[in-house]
Amino acid sequence: MTDAQRFRDLYEQCHPRVLAYASSLVGRQVGEDITSETFTVAWRRMGDIPTPPLPWLLGVARNLTRELRRRDGRQYALAAEEAQRIIASGPHVGDVAADVTEREAALQALATLSDADREVLTLVAWHGLGPRQAARVLGCSTATFSVRLHRARRRLERAIDAVAAAVAVEDSAGLSRDSRPKVTVKEH
Repeated sequence: MTDAQRFRDLYEQCHPRVLAYASSLVGRQVGEDITSETFTVAWRRMGDIPTPPLPWLLGVARNLTRELRRRDGRQYALAAEEAQRIIASGPHVGDVAADVTEREAALQALATLSDADREVLTLVAWHGLGPRQAARVLGCSTATFSVRLHRARRRLERAIDAVAAAVAVEDSAGLSRDSRPKVTVKEH
């Protein structure tokens, strides 16, 4: 297989997930630029790309994002809704109103977390990486990542409880709803 064919296969397989990850860090427009640069690096370093390639590509995207933030001296907002839309673009069946309410509560809770907690949670929940792969993206050991993930999940649970409590107080219509939205973060 030629390098061009290997790159084409790599691009087709990983582009949507690299774009979703980069967009979750810096928004859609800048995320597209980061994704483009990530695949430029991949083309130049085809011989260095390990199997599976996704964690390596996400690590490159993360490093490019950090470099961009250092160079510009600005913080960029997490585009969680955009990343979720990109990854979960398949058909959806179920109670739309309940799903919207739960999603809104989860996004509100997620927005209250630190950038580091959001990144740890989204690498696993939205980008589908296991702890070993996510640890490689973040440049830490699997054990360190697992501890960070555990702590981030606990903080997310507390944030969801706080959002649910605020919604219950504001719900003047007296509609019956669960005291806590159903949000799951995959366990590995």
